[in-house]
Amino acid sequence: MARALPPGAEFTHPGVLVGAAQLAAVRKNVTAGKQPWLKAYLAMRDSEYGAYKYRAEPYENVHCPAGRKAGRGCVQEREDAIAAYTQALLFTVTGKRQHAVKAREIMDAWSARLRRHSGQNAGLQAGWAGSTWARAAEIVRHSDGADWPEDRVRRFETMLRTAHLPHVTQKAPDANGNWDLITTDAAIGIAVFLDDHPTFDHALARFRDRVPAYFYLEKDGRLPLTPAGSSRTTPQRLTAYWHGQSVYKDGVTQESCRNFRHVGHSVAATAHIAETAWHQGVDLYGEAEERLTAALELHARHQLGEPVPAWLCGGTVERNMGPDLEVALNRGLGGPAARTLAGKTRPAGTDDLFVAWETLTHAGNPGA
Repeated sequence: MARALPPGAEFTHPGVLVGAAQLAAVRKNVTAGKQPWLKAYLAMRDSEYGAYKYRAEPYENVHCPAGRKAGRGCVQEREDAIAAYTQALLFTVTGKRQHAVKAREIMDAWSARLRRHSGQNAGLQAGWAGSTWARAAEIVRHSDGADWPEDRVRRFETMLRTAHLPHVTQKAPDANGNWDLITTDAAIGIAVFLDDHPTFDHALARFRDRVPAYFYLEKDGRLPLTPAGSSRTTPQRLTAYWHGQSVYKDGVTQESCRNFRHVGHSVAATAHIAETAWHQGVDLYGEAEERLTAALELHARHQLGEPVPAWLCGGTVERNMGPDLEVALNRGLGGPAARTLAGKTRPAGTDDLFVAWETLTHAGNPGA
């Protein structure tokens, strides 16, 4: 595995989060009625996202303000992207053309209308939706029998290039780390779909900058590393940025004391980026393995109910991690606690943001 994709190399398709061998394994496991894949498939099929009658609700301007303020089109775009991805996976498993038609219909509806993202959370929205759009589009475009017209493919490319990429390639060194990782997840997926080498390389660089600054290891020194351009460089500013955490031990993350939900987002996004890079012949897993494994074990133990020591978040954490473990575990990252937690929560469904059906696509999946 290389550290970079040579400038003249062709991208591997399909190769955004899931590759051809993985999709073949999904189809084989479900058709054979094997668990946990059959149960995961049925949960996906029977969800609202799997319905033939699903209808997209596109917006021209998806406006997403900060916090809990009501937006316009934010939920609709995220859910429609997940629906398109769900329908693409259903087509992969069943071969039923209706699912490919539905996935195309959803993507075509959005590419015909969406022009921009606005509001303080525009970047995060573009990351959540863009990462899922790229997965759905990659499968449909590169599946025999899906028959996505070339002019509609080009229009969808234009949507990703103009309404998503400008947001997800912006650096955010002082934002919470999950933001940077989620937008990088979208950027690398879109880069592969567009055969865009500069954006792909930019995503690799951001991964290598942010992951060491988010997942702490004691070998980093007394204080956590910081991403390039960050203003959080003093002990006092770092403590505030790490949500009150001032004792740093293996596996602690920048958002551990915020809540485990955002840690889960970061674990999932980090694994998504590494998985997409893996399908393109670039090994980011080797660079992130020690950090991700430490973080997975620490948070999985406490998610499972192990008492929280006083040094970690003052002894109190929010145990609300979502369906975020499967991709990392499939590549051998994590340990017994993470495997136990995944087993207890399977089949992993969707967080309705940017993680969907990863027990089906990645649990024990040998495809690479």
